Amino acid sequence: MKFLRAESPLQSNVSPSPISILKPLKGTDPEMYESFRSHCVQDYPEYEIIFGVSDEDDPAVSLVRRLQAEFPQLGIQLVFCKKNLGNNTKVSNLAQMLPSARYEYLLVNDSDIRVPANYLRTISGELDRPGTGLVTCLYRGMASPTIGSRFESLGISTDFVPGVLTAWQLEGGLSFGLGSTLAFRRSDLAAIGGFEAVVDYLADDYELGNRIAKLGRKVELSQAVVETFLPAYSVADFLNHQLRWARTIRDSRPGGYFGLLFTFGFTWVVLLLLTTGGARWAWLLLGSVVASRCVMAWLTGSRVLRDSQVARWPWLLPVRDFIGSFIWLASFAGHTISWRGDSFKLESGRLVRIDQ
Repeated sequence: MKFLRAESPLQSNVSPSPISILKPLKGTDPEMYESFRSHCVQDYPEYEIIFGVSDEDDPAVSLVRRLQAEFPQLGIQLVFCKKNLGNNTKVSNLAQMLPSARYEYLLVNDSDIRVPANYLRTISGELDRPGTGLVTCLYRGMASPTIGSRFESLGISTDFVPGVLTAWQLEGGLSFGLGSTLAFRRSDLAAIGGFEAVVDYLADDYELGNRIAKLGRKVELSQAVVETFLPAYSVADFLNHQLRWARTIRDSRPGGYFGLLFTFGFTWVVLLLLTTGGARWAWLLLGSVVASRCVMAWLTGSRVLRDSQVARWPWLLPVRDFIGSFIWLASFAGHTISWRGDSFKLESGRLVRIDQ
């Protein structure tokens, strides 16, 4: 696979640029403190971490206070974001956190992301490459012990990530970012209108990467891989989350999203078996499809993401694929989503609040 042969960031004797890490928060996530802590033990000479919340009573505040006590030398900041600048509260908070950041290099990632010790060195080296405007990275989902959470994890490793890698290879690079990591320069953010320019978009990570790419800057897919710790989703939670995600991608990349129709090999071959009355050649085709799907899942899950969970639950993969085809179909049936307890309508990627 081409990604596995991609060049590593160049090593330099020059001290790397200082980085401001911006982490907007709302509520708590599984193993959140350890994920926060992984950002505090980086092999990196100079960086700062800025957390932001809208509500002073948010349960995440106590975890940030605990982190500040454990790592006083880092000067960890907590910003209370009182204004509502748009329908995407995360981006509204980022806009209010930015004035507290001291450095030109900015890094935004989601609150549930855990990173390796060489994360900042890897990302910084890649952002230093000539022509690069944004660095983003792949991630693996660490499942809770529920069937919905395992479906979600498999979807990340064997569906979403292969889709990102396919876009990266076919398009000669990426033109979007992923919320697991968005590293860019403050000057490039200003050139696209700041965080305020995307404050009403659901897929803010996509929009930031796409707009920086339109400046003529390259979006780099990092060699760093991070982790997200998934909630204990019920099957209903999983389906709701997947539908929101599907409609988000549909609005962001409609052409590529429609092309997913041709990737549901397992569903198509099962329909073929039914229409042919179980013809022998159809069974052979089913075996071929399942084998190729397992190989692809192993390549992305085990080789690229180093996700041992894929090998643990191979029998869930056909079920997950079958469900995925129906989620794809259902995504065209409406434009409404539920996000963090609120209801919105999607209009060309923008969030329009639906009054309750």
